[in-house]
Amino acid sequence: TAARRVAGGDINRALLVELAGGRRLFVKHRPGAPAGAFRAEADDLAWLAAAPGGPRVPEVVAVGQDPVPFLALEWVAPGAPGADRDARLGRELAALHRAGAPRPGRDGDNWIGSLPQPNAPCADWPEFFAERRLRPLVARTVAEGRLPAAARSAAERLTARLGDLCGPPEPPARLHGDLWGGNAMTGPDGAPVLVDPAAYGGHREVDLAMMRLFGGFPPAVFAAYDEAFPLAAGHEDRVALYQLYPLVVHVALFGGGYADRFMAALRRYAG
Repeated sequence: TAARRVAGGDINRALLVELAGGRRLFVKHRPGAPAGAFRAEADDLAWLAAAPGGPRVPEVVAVGQDPVPFLALEWVAPGAPGADRDARLGRELAALHRAGAPRPGRDGDNWIGSLPQPNAPCADWPEFFAERRLRPLVARTVAEGRLPAAARSAAERLTARLGDLCGPPEPPARLHGDLWGGNAMTGPDGAPVLVDPAAYGGHREVDLAMMRLFGGFPPAVFAAYDEAFPLAAGHEDRVALYQLYPLVVHVALFGGGYADRFMAALRRYAG
């Protein structure tokens, strides 16, 4: 019965749509969106929603192609954070990670921002991190001139060392995959709501490292997480390692100063 434009981020357009019965939906859409992109996001949301005790995510209402590719979600009205919002986010994120994944990766590929994200399984986490996350994007950004040629050789040195750098082996966690501050909103009840995932099975420190990359998450979140699901020894030394992937994603999408930041972290671990 009504529709109006609302903010849709850097990639998609969005509408607040009101149905005849009064229900309101958030409809994100984009002409020319890659085939399957919105279906992959819907599958990501459903996978996260299935984690017992995990954070709330918007309910998927519909995915379609006509008149343009779109994803319709329940409308989550923004609210003021409740007194326990940060601690709750930490505990619920721990529950999401504990829900786990059968293996590193997913059965299907998805997207992070507008970039395809390959998820074909590998034998273990270090191999997955090398072959499905770092190598493809380093090669792409060097080829596009967004990173210097030296990034390729440094990435090869790094990936050869990942077995020693990635930390003690853990069961794959169920990751949100794109957990910056803008993707953790507060719902009308004051509780956290996670949106816009790029989900896969991987090392849980990946989500936590990205949360620290651009800020937006207070110490109470990490304290509650560590109380619910203590981190392995040496995790502080791995924060910058696991920030390499979101940094090279930002190099591929935006270029600019992200390249210098990525190269500094890459050289730190490449040896």
